[in-house]
Amino acid sequence: MKIRFVLNHKKVEIDVDPLKRLLDVVREDFDLKGVKERCGEGECGACAVLVNGKLMNSCLIPVAQVDGKEVLTIEGYKNTKKYKIIEEAFLEAGAVQCGFCTPGMVMAIEALLSQNPSPEESDVREALSGNLCRCTGYNMIVDAVLLAALKGKGLW
Repeated sequence: MKIRFVLNHKKVEIDVDPLKRLLDVVREDFDLKGVKERCGEGECGACAVLVNGKLMNSCLIPVAQVDGKEVLTIEGYKNTKKYKIIEEAFLEAGAVQCGFCTPGMVMAIEALLSQNPSPEESDVREALSGNLCRCTGYNMIVDAVLLAALKGKGLW
């Protein structure tokens, strides 16, 4: 079945099994490795992407569900001013450890700040609750999000 969608701001078309997971299509067919698989059950957030601006775990989505939609991965987001603000805040707050969870975290942060550009700490913790990190205690990540919100005031 031909599936057509916008991937990282580019129209794409792929002839694929409509039940193949979006995660696998993005990684295998489009060679975008920033979307990662850890749990395969939608519990860890490592595979998070934005579909029409909404945060989704790509391990749970059959590719047919994105037909006609816009999908944004970390690779498509990396060249934006918003990403640069988040990256600087992560570095300043010491929020990156091994980096495995970081792409999913960044996509969750974008989803949060797009909806709530001035979040409280509790908002950040709730927004990141679907993203698991084995290296940090989350406090530095929360600090980074609050810092990004301040530094990027007016962008979101």
